[in-house]
Amino acid sequence: MAKKAPREGVDETRLKVTPPKTHAVGIPAILSAMEMSLEQMGVVRTARTLLRVNQKQGFDCMGCAWPEGNHRHAAEFCENGAKAVAEEATLRRVGPEFFAEHSVASLLQRDDYWLGQQGRLTEPMVLEEGASHYTPISWDAALDLVAEALRDLPSPDDAVFYTSGRTSNEAAFLYQLLVRGVGTNNLPDCSNMCHESSGSALTETIGIGKGSVRLEDVHDASLILVAGQNPGTNHPRMLSALEKAKRNGAIIVAVNPLPEAGLIRFENPQTPRGLLLGGTVLADDFLQVRLGGDQALFQGLGKYLLEVEEHGRPVLDYTFIRNHTAGFDQYAEHLRALSWQTIVEATGLPLSQIRATGERLASSPATVVCWAMGLTQHKHSVPTIRDVVNVLLMQGNIGKPGAGVCPVRGHSNVQGDRTMGIFERMPEPFHAALDAEFGFVSPRKHGYDTVAAIEAMHAGRVRFFLGMGGNFVRATPDTEVTEEALRRTEMTVQVSTKLNRSHLITGRRALILPTLGRTERDVQAAGEQRVTVEDSMSSVHASRGRLAPASDSLLSEVAIVARIARRLFTGDHPLPNAPVADWAALEGDYARVREHIARVVPGFGDFEKRIQKGGSFLLPNGARDGRSFPTATGKANFTANELWYSRIPKGRLLLQTLRSHDQYNTTIYGKDDRYRGIRNGRRVVLVNPDDLVELGFADGDLVDLISEFDGAERRAPAFRIVAYPTTRRNAAAYYPETNVLVPLNSFADVSRTPTSKSVVIRLESAKEPAVRV
Repeated sequence: MAKKAPREGVDETRLKVTPPKTHAVGIPAILSAMEMSLEQMGVVRTARTLLRVNQKQGFDCMGCAWPEGNHRHAAEFCENGAKAVAEEATLRRVGPEFFAEHSVASLLQRDDYWLGQQGRLTEPMVLEEGASHYTPISWDAALDLVAEALRDLPSPDDAVFYTSGRTSNEAAFLYQLLVRGVGTNNLPDCSNMCHESSGSALTETIGIGKGSVRLEDVHDASLILVAGQNPGTNHPRMLSALEKAKRNGAIIVAVNPLPEAGLIRFENPQTPRGLLLGGTVLADDFLQVRLGGDQALFQGLGKYLLEVEEHGRPVLDYTFIRNHTAGFDQYAEHLRALSWQTIVEATGLPLSQIRATGERLASSPATVVCWAMGLTQHKHSVPTIRDVVNVLLMQGNIGKPGAGVCPVRGHSNVQGDRTMGIFERMPEPFHAALDAEFGFVSPRKHGYDTVAAIEAMHAGRVRFFLGMGGNFVRATPDTEVTEEALRRTEMTVQVSTKLNRSHLITGRRALILPTLGRTERDVQAAGEQRVTVEDSMSSVHASRGRLAPASDSLLSEVAIVARIARRLFTGDHPLPNAPVADWAALEGDYARVREHIARVVPGFGDFEKRIQKGGSFLLPNGARDGRSFPTATGKANFTANELWYSRIPKGRLLLQTLRSHDQYNTTIYGKDDRYRGIRNGRRVVLVNPDDLVELGFADGDLVDLISEFDGAERRAPAFRIVAYPTTRRNAAAYYPETNVLVPLNSFADVSRTPTSKSVVIRLESAKEPAVRV
């Protein structure tokens, strides 16, 4: 039997700290995954559900977007994937009786973990203006309110439509069509806050904002650099791919301010070696770079390769450079002018270690560079990723086996959502194809990204907000500003599976629209439906849930979007310039949606046929498939980027926000971070012991974190100091608790991604003691 939801919070004053682990996964991961699964789902449901995760005839994990190979294990999931499934397939329920018992004000006193533990939402709920409690509402009445609010807007741009990375291709495609039919491109999404910097840099340099590798390339690489990424927690199935590469002879170099257990040693629970013989040492070297020093590192690696070449040893691929690239001479001149002293200062690394890594590059016939948010959430993130591309271009490591760029996306279909048109600045060919397919003129004026959407809401320029999944309040920066911004709207609508804080920070009127999860059967007029997703490596495949829905009252995301669209675009008084579509038929048969996708989005021809019987297909990628680079120059572009890095004021630290091991994005599975030795609490800040001595603090002290930006201060109270082997002058703490410290107006150049990995803070003794939350 599954356990009931907790009635009380966790007493974080009982937090315990032990030394960090030097290995990941193994038997503890199995036990942790099973413990939570049984607690949430019970024995029978656990077995029925986990054996279908990531199977060809099963459902796609709602966690990370790491791809599956053609051969699947019976247990094709990781610890955190199992926890994500358990969170969705839980037997706990949040129905009208829950909201009758708990006022919004009382729920605001609870933390993210407690809210998420209460269970699945079961019925549409409305919070009327001035009311203290949510109350039930019928689907028809709820969707009528949504349509009425949209019709009454003075301008379509007074509405914002947010999307999380969990939404299927089919739902995302209809959602963007709905939004553009309303007349706006205000389509911020979670990519704006995570991998927008990757897309910006890669589009400019190689002509496509996606990675250029397949899973087989990772397996076959000679050298793999893993920079700004913690796969042991955030993408655990990646460890299996790295282990396979290691067995094939690859050298792996970890680049990170924190030592990460998964990259030290991997105990694969599906092999005797992993369970009984100590596992596999993955990283051959660990470059403990300063926060934001990655750009300097890659410029240093490029400088090393250039110097070796100019001293007579051929390590550059001049044939590739000549035939397929532009801008090399300017880039080389920039490297020659760069001093090694500056590189060492910016990285915090010994020159010998940088040169040793450069030698690994020089000797490698095929190199892959993987990265995640450790590279994407700085002011200079876009130039940093351009410099990653520069190093790969020097040796022709784009568009050949075992080589390329590998941005590892963090959410299961965040890449697919963008492919489907969830973007405030889609290119003209997409608009033209959409217009031709649906007989209307989609708006061309660029819409709001996430930062701009919050700014517009805060300024009173947005009246309506709809969130398609996710937890906008806790995913975004500058928490107090974001919450105030949402409260200035007239209506907020959240399409959700689980209770979260975004349901409690509302406009004058609010709706909760409960939706099917990916584990559940989706039965429409044409029968049982399937949806599709795109993984980090541009492979598209189907997903079909098998569990009975958590409630008979749930609608799918596709159905919710289609029913709103029918109210707006059909009947006696449709909105002007409405897209022409049979919305009832699209709701009833998702194959009809895929027919439209195939005619609008390149690469989706024969869509239905290609996903039959567990099939998958790769989307076209010119850089990967034929060294074709659709950039402004028609070639892959070298770029000469000014070197930038943080100069940390005296008495201050540079903070990065990060996930704990018991967490996926804003979803908190528990209060432990097993690999970092943290148990029973999340309000901790990891600081180098030498910095603590210099700052006059000690391990175990309770402090407030105060961020400083443009003369303004933001405070996160009552964090317990943990002495930790992070880089000097750097610190780390978990989000969303520390999102309050990230200024809304501090974002990456070009991509406008919030700078969550480079927040200047100071420590002050806590004004109030830690509390039970």
